[in-house]
Amino acid sequence: MSPSAAPWDPRLAVGYRRCAEITRRHGTTYYWGARLLPPEQRRHVHAVYALCRLADDIVDAPGASTPQRAATTGAALQDFAAAFTGVLDGGPTSSPVLAAAARTARDCRIPPECFDRFFRAMAQDLTTTAYETWEDLLGYMDGSAAVIGEMMLPVLRPTDARALAPARALGLAFQLTNFLRDVGEDLDRGRCYLPQEDLRRFGAEPARREPTAAWRELMRFEVARNRRLYREADAGIPLLPPASARCVATARVLYARILDRIEANCYDVFTTRARVPLWRKAAVSARILALGPSTGEAGMA
Repeated sequence: MSPSAAPWDPRLAVGYRRCAEITRRHGTTYYWGARLLPPEQRRHVHAVYALCRLADDIVDAPGASTPQRAATTGAALQDFAAAFTGVLDGGPTSSPVLAAAARTARDCRIPPECFDRFFRAMAQDLTTTAYETWEDLLGYMDGSAAVIGEMMLPVLRPTDARALAPARALGLAFQLTNFLRDVGEDLDRGRCYLPQEDLRRFGAEPARREPTAAWRELMRFEVARNRRLYREADAGIPLLPPASARCVATARVLYARILDRIEANCYDVFTTRARVPLWRKAAVSARILALGPSTGEAGMA
């Protein structure tokens, strides 16, 4: 039986609805971007996001990565991954979300190895608290971020195989933006994702939780690196069908706006969380829907 001919389990409607709720609550940028897609593709975006979010929540729970609880957390993550893999292989589940995510993976033909790489990266958060170089960090982000772009690509139905590299770049750009915004929260979890070589180069000390001159110089460097990734990702937008291009352009513009907010806050990511207001997300979504994704970020102000 082909994936598209698989019977519809009534629980899938519940599962996709829950995936949409998770996306709306925790991934508003994905949610507003996905609103520009037809319903079938939209639910697939929600399913991929929800699966990844639930796994991430396991390792990011308060105290989950402490030495006392890391083994227990690792076991919970392994159980979650095994449960999803079992459903993906045709096994039963009592979880509507896992049922929906597995249906999406099959219908969109997302390579199973993408999920394997993702779960391995999540497990790495329980054993690795810092990264020496940018290349080291990229090794982690391959499974935690670039692979998300790979998972989403079959959902977005690109018209050209060259869309793969930009999709990976967008996943990296989104996660680096998160790392820059969430330095304080990550410190609370005992982690620092900014490359140690960069911290030494600028003499920045995140543990001080102060936007010192050295810290601001470091953040300017990282923000510039982040924007280069967004520019690499932009090359993939014209390689998508119109609805998918509008979806990705919306998410890209909204996420990049977080960098603008960080700059506006003078790089103080310790006492103020950079956020894009809901009204701005709705306005950007509406404008891209009306004018198309080629208007560029400058036209979204």
